[in-house]
Amino acid sequence: MNGTIHASEVAAFDVIIIGAGISGINSAYRVSTKLPKGTTYVILEARNAVGGTWDFFRYPGIRSDSDLYTFGFAWRPWKGKAIAEGHLIREYLQESIKETGIDKNIKFNHKVVSADWSSEDLRWTLDVQVGEKMLQYRGQFMILGTGYYDYDEPLESFIPGIESFKGQVVHPQFFPEDLDYANKEVAIIGSGATAVTILPNMADKAKQVTMVQRSPSYIFPLPNKDDPLVKFTQWLLPAQWAHTLARWRWIFTSYAFFYFCRTFPNAARKIIRAATEKSLNKTFPHDPHFKPVYNPWEQRFCMAPDGDFYKAIRKGKASVVTGTIKTVTGDGITMDSGEEVKADILITATGLKIKLAGGLKPSIDGQPLDIPSKYMWKGVMLQDLPNACFVIGYTNASWTLGADATAQLFTRLINKMHQKGAGAVIPRLPNPEAMKPTPMLNLNSTYIVKAMDAMPKSGSEGNWRPRTNYFQDYKEAKWGDIESGMEFVKARKSIEINGGPNKYGYSDSPRI
Repeated sequence: MNGTIHASEVAAFDVIIIGAGISGINSAYRVSTKLPKGTTYVILEARNAVGGTWDFFRYPGIRSDSDLYTFGFAWRPWKGKAIAEGHLIREYLQESIKETGIDKNIKFNHKVVSADWSSEDLRWTLDVQVGEKMLQYRGQFMILGTGYYDYDEPLESFIPGIESFKGQVVHPQFFPEDLDYANKEVAIIGSGATAVTILPNMADKAKQVTMVQRSPSYIFPLPNKDDPLVKFTQWLLPAQWAHTLARWRWIFTSYAFFYFCRTFPNAARKIIRAATEKSLNKTFPHDPHFKPVYNPWEQRFCMAPDGDFYKAIRKGKASVVTGTIKTVTGDGITMDSGEEVKADILITATGLKIKLAGGLKPSIDGQPLDIPSKYMWKGVMLQDLPNACFVIGYTNASWTLGADATAQLFTRLINKMHQKGAGAVIPRLPNPEAMKPTPMLNLNSTYIVKAMDAMPKSGSEGNWRPRTNYFQDYKEAKWGDIESGMEFVKARKSIEINGGPNKYGYSDSPRI
């Protein structure tokens, strides 16, 4: 690769957004509508298409596990069913960027390999790989809309004897679109949302699909037919009004269910059990296969639109085996109990590996920032890192809700910065050793627990506390305190990075 960068290959923008998925597209819309007219921005996307998750994953039946009224954008109505398949979400995203002109600001096949903040210029400089060339992008602000998992590596999970299997082993993250599973026996290892989605969508063609799980998840049958109330409001009201009403109704309903589960776990268990037993209709035992050891919403909740998961079981085309895998053999799986699961294809739906900022490690004046040692300010900016926004959605609600609260807060902060005549804004924690750290994500799922050591921290007080819910975050984004814990920098001044001063100072910066 040619690493030489020429002057003609340096591009400058006010805002640089990394990632053209849900987070990046929504951030672009807020930048274009909330910041002063004439603000320039670019979206740098490493892949050759928009959509992020929804373009990358291609396993059978890939769909949202949140309703599209809240998973879709607040500024563009969703008109389909609440739970939508991946190809419909991709179409929605493509239509959204074309209608708003965002598509003209996306650079595909642009992979950001480094990002360095200059305390002298008050600018970010990004080295970007485009094919065999290296380009450079410079901007006053950087928004990291990269999602939160690793595209290159799935979560590692030890499966004894898997190297002995003579059939095909597939991870959902790299699912071959041409995989022939007709009339074959398929075993899915895992019990999360991905496994729950794949099972019913492979069951029609496969001879038999068996989900092999170490421990059960909650799988709730959710009706996914056209909502009469939504249809009525769409007929009665302008599209945006109808969309807003549907969106807020789903937000309230989803959070009401979440807090009910967390506040009254025993009652929630009974409700979920009753719905599960009704869906199974005595064709398959409830215990132990659908009796999790944890309380509802202590881990991510799985949805089965129109009960498709249970329909596959009732038809006899799918089943569940619960227990510990003793070993994988040449033609299947042997459980500790002695039960044998025959398989021609193994699907290892064992989870995603969290990777903050797409693996990008920002530096300041060439000095890397130690991300795990830092605290998050309002869940949006990283302690000591200037003019940079991390877009992180929710684990207990639609990702887009958190992404939009983030974009609204960050654009408001930029406007406040310029009102003060500042060229940089930096989250500051004067006495970090006195702050009690708390987890940034509030679930105990395996993939989250394993990533804690690589993630930044939330604090126990002030603007360093973790996010709670969309209602609070929306209020904070619109009207909350955005000055406490912040340093607004205008004049030349030294900056401390990782506990020590650097050799540069600040200078006045031009306005956006």
